Amino acid sequence: MNITIVGTGYVGLVTGTTLAELGNSVYCVDIDEKKVEGMKNGIVPIYEPNLEEMFLRNIQSERLFFTTNLKEALDKSEVVYLALPTPPGEDGSADLSYVLKVANDIGELMTEYKVVVNKSTVPVGTADRVSEVIASKTNIPFDVVSNPEFLREGFAVEDSMNPARVVVGSSSEKAKDIMAKIYQPFTNTGIPIIFMDEKSSELTKYAANSFLAVKITFMNEIANYCEKVGADVDKVRLGMGSDDRIGHRFLFPGIGYGGSCFPKDVKALIRSGKQEDFNFQILEATENVNIAQKVILVSEIEKYFGGSVEGKTIAMWGLAFKANTDDIREASSLDNIDLLLKKGAKIVAYDAVAEENVKKILGDKIQYAKGMYDALENVDALFIATEWPEFKNPNFELMAKKMKNKVIFDGRNMYPLEIPEQNGFHYKSIGRKTISK
Repeated sequence: MNITIVGTGYVGLVTGTTLAELGNSVYCVDIDEKKVEGMKNGIVPIYEPNLEEMFLRNIQSERLFFTTNLKEALDKSEVVYLALPTPPGEDGSADLSYVLKVANDIGELMTEYKVVVNKSTVPVGTADRVSEVIASKTNIPFDVVSNPEFLREGFAVEDSMNPARVVVGSSSEKAKDIMAKIYQPFTNTGIPIIFMDEKSSELTKYAANSFLAVKITFMNEIANYCEKVGADVDKVRLGMGSDDRIGHRFLFPGIGYGGSCFPKDVKALIRSGKQEDFNFQILEATENVNIAQKVILVSEIEKYFGGSVEGKTIAMWGLAFKANTDDIREASSLDNIDLLLKKGAKIVAYDAVAEENVKKILGDKIQYAKGMYDALENVDALFIATEWPEFKNPNFELMAKKMKNKVIFDGRNMYPLEIPEQNGFHYKSIGRKTISK
């Protein structure tokens, strides 16, 4: 099948490459000419493990194409996926201007029946709004479908090629049949397609992400309480997760959630509720707790240094909001850097993947190290903000030689407590006892 993808950000590029891998001819449209030229030349504009190999394979197989010309792509395609940004406005509501602008363009440019698929994360009722905009520009038949993505950054290729389920919201039997054909390679292997109405599909994405944000935040609250009463969150987590009604995933405490999805989607669902005179009290509490959790270690750092970090140099391992991505949107590292700088500390950061994105925001406000051990040269303490695999088994002896003080503040609980203890480090993590040298 011939398919157009409008938008080549994280969702659009992974979706387009996946659909090409399934045997479709996919035309990816973006207004950024430089980006399009780069992709034509095999340059993947985002970091995602295993994406580049699949991307290049489908370009070479002539199943994956790139253009700035929406009409050219539309004329070749029966199905059009919208994978456009829906950033939060000042009030937290999702900004649909990009989605509705492209819907307007589709209405003006289409010459035959199209299925328009909303892949973007959008509020309930967006399919109706997109339909209204397209219908205002054309009398040609079309259908609008909701087909939310459930990709985890860092595992997007795995999730896109082996999804737990495919959710399709449509009231059109014709559109359902077309979507079923697109995803037939999945259903042939036992992956279910769950058909529902458009509004339920739109809400499913927000509900899923918000639930996971609540789960993470609840575990962070449990971790903070563990510190008050002398319990160990690792043992509590294991005991809880062994109940199959709960499961082990998303029970790892840390310095809050971030990224392009959870913060934005929680805000948007809260705002959508208010528009219907409904208060999501759990989500409001989740958001407030997460804001505080992201910088919970700063007060611990101050306490260790006698109440002030003025003039102290802090190494930071990790800048991305989580491992295996270059995404720094809503990253806890940035909140901590901002607060530590305001309190007079200096920051030396290391993240081999996300560094360039941070430089675009912070410039020379902080120093950037070439390696994880280079970052430790004569620093007063180490702050671990991202759980990159390369940080999991460090050379503690080398760390001790480089650091002014053998002090670690671990926002991701990277190490069993006995490891820093055996190596003579002061070690403060989340929800566990503090190891004091």
